[in-house]
Amino acid sequence: MLNQNQTPLLDTLKACAKRPHAPFYTPGHKRGVGISQKIADVFGQTVFRNDLPELTELDNLFAPAGAIQQAQELAAEAFGATQTWFLVNGSTCGIEAAILATCGTGDKIILPRNVHSSAIAGLILSGAIPIFVNPEYDPILDIAHSITPNAVAAALQQHPDAKAVIMVYPTYYGVCGDVKAIAQITHQYNIPLLVDEAHGAHFAFHPQLPTPALKAGADLSVQSIHKTLGAMTQASMLHIQGERIDRDRLNKALQLVQSTSPSYLLLASLDAARQQMALHGKELMSSTLQLAQEARIRITQIPGLSILQSPSSQEGLGESPGFITLDQTRLTVTVSGLGLTGFSAEEILDQQLGVTAEFASLQHFTFIISLGNTQEDIEQLVQALIQLTQMTSSVTKKRQYKHKVLWDDIFNVGVYVRISPREAFFAATEALPIPETTGCVCAEIICPYPPGIPVLMPGEVITQPALEYLQQIQAMGGFISGCADVNLSTITIVKSKF
Repeated sequence: MLNQNQTPLLDTLKACAKRPHAPFYTPGHKRGVGISQKIADVFGQTVFRNDLPELTELDNLFAPAGAIQQAQELAAEAFGATQTWFLVNGSTCGIEAAILATCGTGDKIILPRNVHSSAIAGLILSGAIPIFVNPEYDPILDIAHSITPNAVAAALQQHPDAKAVIMVYPTYYGVCGDVKAIAQITHQYNIPLLVDEAHGAHFAFHPQLPTPALKAGADLSVQSIHKTLGAMTQASMLHIQGERIDRDRLNKALQLVQSTSPSYLLLASLDAARQQMALHGKELMSSTLQLAQEARIRITQIPGLSILQSPSSQEGLGESPGFITLDQTRLTVTVSGLGLTGFSAEEILDQQLGVTAEFASLQHFTFIISLGNTQEDIEQLVQALIQLTQMTSSVTKKRQYKHKVLWDDIFNVGVYVRISPREAFFAATEALPIPETTGCVCAEIICPYPPGIPVLMPGEVITQPALEYLQQIQAMGGFISGCADVNLSTITIVKSKF
């Protein structure tokens, strides 16, 4: 019987840090003795005393048999998995490993077009062929939701030789699709459902939160414990259940994409975050949900603002196939009614009003409310939004924000995947001015970040709507990542003609 009170890895690290000895091993700062005084003034000395390598007592991440193994077993029980792996390279390496573990060169994998860029990296590494499915899309709010069961069923019917299906649950906006139905459809083909659950690590700890992906039938989920729980940035977990995932191959894949010098500070933070949630998760999530509900009620009363709501909470609307429920701790505020873009509103909030959002988009900005937020935070957020509306009403005319670029115009998934991402990534390339790239095959990942959903990726034909969308995002203050030319005046394309 496992004891969730225990923190085996954290306790072992603490004991190793306290043991007096002469250190002749990495890292070079030797338990903090050799660090710069400037960094000591910021971080203190204690963190460096605990920055240790894979000492015998601390176990080995890639062949765990001691403290790491015990910590991972406790995590598996707490999060509802058969087996759990700790990740020190973020959920990115987990998604990459999941694809490598299920697909080889030329194998087909079904995935949403609004997948995170880490999945595209997984395609490049594995050589898998993407069968993209467009998610359900709200053209009024300009928000892509989840892929639908019908869309997955149609893709599998057309490509019954696919090796796996991936879905994002929840999306960056907190939107949750129908994992249960998609899992059932996927399993009819005896292939696994892989879930990018990076933003859903908290789901397992409160009944008012969406159903965790594994409980809904997924075979594998990857969670960023640092995003919504109490681990350090970059600390994540990969969970599996059932027999559809080859565990030996998954182990090998994780060794390819993770550091051979894992940070025990990150690993120990996963151990501690698990214990915290196993013992106090429901209480912590109850408080978090209460704060989120207060924010929702008060913000909906501010003129000119609206909040993304679950379909079932909106009068006259029920569940939609790509939007079953909403993570209530994720708060997306629409500001287009103020005559602002989300980018400009975020800048005002951050630089003038002392409130920093998670990310902005053309019509909205999104806030993550977690166990680390306080009543004071909610008060500051509400007051800042009130001030924002007062500032804009005095200097701008209210106008209906119009966004003319439609999802299907940008992501015509049935037409524009010309060659595999891997082939395009390793092909001979050249950089061309943007006006000359329409119709060419893209050779790089280009995406507004966050949320990190590529608009262009290696292997896709570059379209005029996609270029216009990127330029519009940039002109309105958005940040474009992944492209070699940070000014987005050129794009790297595949030289060969296809």
